Amino acid sequence: MAWTWRFEKSDGTEIPPSVEPEEFGTQGDAESWLGEYWRPLLDGGVDHVFLYEDDTRIYGPMSLHEAAEA
Repeated sequence: MAWTWRFEKSDGTEIPPSVEPEEFGTQGDAESWLGEYWRPLLDGGVDHVFLYEDDTRIYGPMSLHEAAEA
């Protein structure tokens, strides 16, 4: 089982992240990584993310802009 992120621009276009993630063994590891790197991802052009467990979408889109406003 692998947890991965999909990174998109606001128009839904997939975008390569400015910080390359790994495949994570747990949802918590994936979410902790995003919590650490959301700002460089946003600065690199990522507008929102989706979390996947293997091929199943768990949630998303989740805006990185909302984190910046908080």
